[in-house]
Order: sequence, then C-alpha cells, then structure tokens
Amino acid sequence: MTRLNRRTLLASAGAAALSAVTGCATGGVSNREAVRLGPGATGPVQGRITAWAWDVAAQALKRMAEKFEARHPGTSIHVRDIGYDNAYDKITVGLRADTGLADLLYIEGQRLPSYIGTFPRGLHDLTPLVRRYAADFDRAAWQTGVSADGKVFALPWDTGPLALFYRRDLFARAGVDPASLKTWDDYVRAGVAIKEKTGSKLLIMDPAENDSLFPSLLQQQGQHWFKDGGKVALDTPAAVRALALIRELGRRDLIRWERGWDGLVTATKEGKVATAPSAAWWSGTLTGEMPELKGRFGVLPLPAFGAGGARTSNNGGSSLCIPAQSENPRLAWAFTRFLLTDKDNLVSMLRREGLFPAYLPALKDPYLRRPQPYYGGQRAWQVFADLAPHIPPVEYTRDGPKAADIAQKAVTAAGMRGADPERELRSAAKQLAGATGRKEAEAAHSGARDSAHKRLRRGARPATATPAARGGRPGAAPSRLVPPKRA
Repeated sequence: MTRLNRRTLLASAGAAALSAVTGCATGGVSNREAVRLGPGATGPVQGRITAWAWDVAAQALKRMAEKFEARHPGTSIHVRDIGYDNAYDKITVGLRADTGLADLLYIEGQRLPSYIGTFPRGLHDLTPLVRRYAADFDRAAWQTGVSADGKVFALPWDTGPLALFYRRDLFARAGVDPASLKTWDDYVRAGVAIKEKTGSKLLIMDPAENDSLFPSLLQQQGQHWFKDGGKVALDTPAAVRALALIRELGRRDLIRWERGWDGLVTATKEGKVATAPSAAWWSGTLTGEMPELKGRFGVLPLPAFGAGGARTSNNGGSSLCIPAQSENPRLAWAFTRFLLTDKDNLVSMLRREGLFPAYLPALKDPYLRRPQPYYGGQRAWQVFADLAPHIPPVEYTRDGPKAADIAQKAVTAAGMRGADPERELRSAAKQLAGATGRKEAEAAHSGARDSAHKRLRRGARPATATPAARGGRPGAAPSRLVPPKRA
C-alpha cells in the first residue's frame, strides 16, 4: 500500500502468523477448486458485497463505492476498515476456515505470494478476466499476484517505486550536488561530507523490525529472497553487495537507528537525516505530517550499484483479490475492474489518498507532470512515473515472511556491529534453506565483494553543487530488465 506508515513496522507480527500457517497448511481446508471467473462475469451486476481494507485504502474504497453505486443501481458496496494490526490474522483465519471473509480483500504485495502459495484454493482464479490487462500494469506489481503455474489471483492497485528523497537545504550547506549521486559510492561519499558540515546523518533504519532497505537493494539488482525457481538467494553476490553497502553506511556512522514509526517521523522532522531512500507513499507522510518543511525536499532516482544499473526498486504496493467463498464474485469483480482499470479513478485516488497507480496508463495523466509546491516546484510525481515501469520484477514464494525474519538478523549484525556481510548471509542462507527445505542458489565468494565498497575506504571527495544543478530535475537511466520466474 502507498502510505504504509507504521504498518510496515508492525509487519513482523503478521508475517510470523503467516509463517506459522505455511508450516502446516496444505493449501486451505476447502475441497473445492477456486472458481474461475470467466467472461460471463462481466455482465450486469446487482446485490451487495463487503470489502476489507484499512487506512487510506479503506477511505478510497468508501469514496469510490459511492461513485460505483450511482452508476450501477441495485448494488451496495459495504467497506469495512478492519485496521492493520489484526488484518492479516483475520485473513489467514478466514482462509483456513473457508468462511468469514469479505467478498473483496485488500492485500499488500509482499504478503500476497505467501497467501497464494499457502491457500491455492482460497482465492478466485481471475486469469480469464485479467489476461488482457497484463501489459497495462507495472510488471513487478503484476507478478505478486501470479501463482507458480501462471494463474492470476489478484489485480494490482498501487505500487511503491523507490526514489531518493533529499533535503535541499542540508545538501546546499554541505556543498553537495544532488545530481552527482549516480551510484551508491557517490551516496556514501556525499553522506560523509553532509555529516561533517551539518551534523546530520544520511538515513534512518530500524534495528528491531523488518527494515525495508535490504530487500529494496536486492530488488534493485533484480532478485529478492529467492531466485532460479525458488532457490534461497540470501548469500548471492547481489545480496553481499547490498549488505556490504549497509555495513559501510554503518561503519561511517551515517545511519540513524530509530525504532518504530514515531521515531522515523520525529527524526525526519528535526532534520536528523539528509535523505530517505523510500517509495512514492513517503510523499504523503511528508506533506501530511511535515507541512512546515515545504520547499526543503527534492526527489532523485535511486543511486545505482554501477554505471547503467537500475535507478529504482520497490517497497510496498497492494492488490485486490476475491476469496473463493464470496457469495457475489461477479459484483466483486465489477467493482475491482471499475477501481483499477479506470485512469480517472486511479488519478483521483493518487490526488486524494496518495495511492500511486500500478496501472501504467494512469501515469500518463497531466496531473503527474504538474510542479509540486511542496518540492520547491519540482515535478516530483513525474520522477516516480518515469521510474515505475523500470522496477525490476523478481521471484516470490510462499516463504517470503520466513526469509525476511532471518535476513533482518544479518542486516542488524552488519549495519550496527560491523559484522562480515558474506559470513552473516551465508549463515542466514543455510538457516533459511533448512527451515524451508529449499536448495540454495549460487553463493558469493570473497572475490565477489563489491569493488566499490573497497573504493569507499579511500575517501574520494563528493562533487560540489553548481547553481544550475541545485534543485534541478534529475534524469533516470534504468537498465533493461529480464522477465521474472516464479516458484
């Protein structure tokens, strides 16, 4: 979802619950196959459905439900805000019991593959209905709703393309040109200069919860926790590069460690950090909770791991799916299609609720090209719109929650205590393989360490800002991407 706020920081509890289920479930207790909604589901609709969501997603659904009902007399859409804290417990229990769920479920992208893998008969197979829309959606978001055998069980709603939010004033005081941040090497060098000149660190990480930076750095390089048909990928060269970067940031004292959402917001408000490698939904937090900082932020593509590398990743996003137990799946599908394949509706939800569309045609709307006063007149939404089609799609499995829990220990050890990334990740990979029964992908070796990590120790100076570059709109040069596999 877009404005994840504290939900991301509460994720470990829900992930643990789902991990426990995946350890004993065999795909749900229902003996029926999930009904395929064929072309006949697109006719006239009537009756009533209930939808479950929370936070701004629930607000958007309620607003759009009124519009849908006005267009379709005889229909009633009841939206229930179930709150995030117990949402996934409710969904998991309902899928296991094959009863008690709403007709339409809102599920975050990182959770969806686990549900599809664990309860393959628990959701309606939407493949015949959504196949024609596949090219119109962000590839990475689309992939989260696809099963190992190619069936589609969800339609993407929003996505979380990553960029680098930065404080214009702190960069200017340090004499650092934001346009010079082409690679993560540049980022670390700039952080050293900013800390020396302003006292502000570079970014915030959470030591206690499943911090999003490490998986985002993995996806930027085209992989996630698993690759090559479901093999464990925690100690690949890409993973070592990602964790070596985090260790270097920690070694340089450029990370401010904060526990929980409140700490993140407070430290950002107070200027304790100069950047946030974050998703489009972070903009809603800035404008909503820090209006007094209007004009002080800018947005850049993410630094790359090397010349020509991807300049974005993903954090967040969500989809809508229809449980097999729904008593009115035709109406649930009609409402889903109305919401998620209508450009005007999606732009409305971007403007009102901050939900960044996964539907690519919506990204061409003139609204995204408007200068944003909060960002000093920068066309900030256009930066994300340019990056979104280049999010590297990655492979997901039902064991994602287990992987996240295990990986977090390695991240904390390397970032906070300076532990060796390769050793920590090798241990994590073996632990994950043992917990899931999966094979391991190719591991990194001592020669695979990122040479850029070594160059950082030589302390090259950051580029200085030029008047024309300060506040200028950056360009992006994403690499070409390879279609993903799933397991």
